[in-house]
Amino acid sequence: MKQPARFTTPLGAAALVLVLALGVATGCGGSSNAADDAEADPATDKLAQVLSRGTLVLSTDLEYPPQSMAVAGATRPRDTKCADNQLTADQVEGYDADTGKLIAEKLGVEACFVTPTWTEITGGNWGDRWDISYGSGSVNADRMQRLYMTQPYYAVPNVYFVASSSPAQHAGDLDGKRIGACSGCSHEAYLKGELEIPGVEITPSVKSPRIVTFAAEGPGLEAAAGGKIDAFLAAAPVGAEAIDAGTDARPLPEIAFTYYPSGFVDRSSGLSVAAFVASVDEIVQGLHADGTLKELSLKWFAEDYASAAAEYDVAALEQEVQ
Repeated sequence: MKQPARFTTPLGAAALVLVLALGVATGCGGSSNAADDAEADPATDKLAQVLSRGTLVLSTDLEYPPQSMAVAGATRPRDTKCADNQLTADQVEGYDADTGKLIAEKLGVEACFVTPTWTEITGGNWGDRWDISYGSGSVNADRMQRLYMTQPYYAVPNVYFVASSSPAQHAGDLDGKRIGACSGCSHEAYLKGELEIPGVEITPSVKSPRIVTFAAEGPGLEAAAGGKIDAFLAAAPVGAEAIDAGTDARPLPEIAFTYYPSGFVDRSSGLSVAAFVASVDEIVQGLHADGTLKELSLKWFAEDYASAAAEYDVAALEQEVQ
């Protein structure tokens, strides 16, 4: 669904000073007169901390292709700034992982990765163990209670996947049936009738589903393919990847809903994250504008899932980022 015109949030003055001083390219304009202002303190400001540390710590999932996965045979650079318990950019790839690397590159720092659980990510209270999450997590009202949302980096259609031999031909054929979803994901909230995405109209497509939750999409798609459940609701590229890998399933033609994955930032950070969130917004908007994210989407999905996300108005979220 097309959203209102994009809004560009200006960098905070202190953060812009630090960005200019370190030569960081965020794609936003600024005056050199800003150098007269005081620089932000890495002890109290997330952007200043990231730039001073020289690393951007991102969460990832090594078993979520093509969004994120381990690189076979990869070795750590000897001069990496990543901690011993963190993965380097060479060790992780995929659409989510590569988006995170682009953010780090634009900030002029090294991308490092950690692997918390999805529940830990969406639950907030990260304790500043990582800075931002790119894990195909969608903007939704529930998560906004614990996390700040940044400019969406792609827009994902979500569809029902059924066994190849299933008699179901349309979403309406699944009324009252057993439908699987990732536990704690937007898909589960959608099936419950509880999903709210600011600026997006959500319309239920199946009546009275009997919801079966799974810790991850892979087992759920396999359960649908094996007839253990009647269908599994998942992002189109996730289901397509599973089918390509041999899962005996097929998608139904209707799009249940489209969601907008965002970079997540912890509301409970011990540091001010306002300048950091503004910087990420501007970087992602720039990556949309120059076609980088579209190219990345075509590389990993053979589809342009990025362009629609460029039109999402992140200002409509009315976040008061602290």
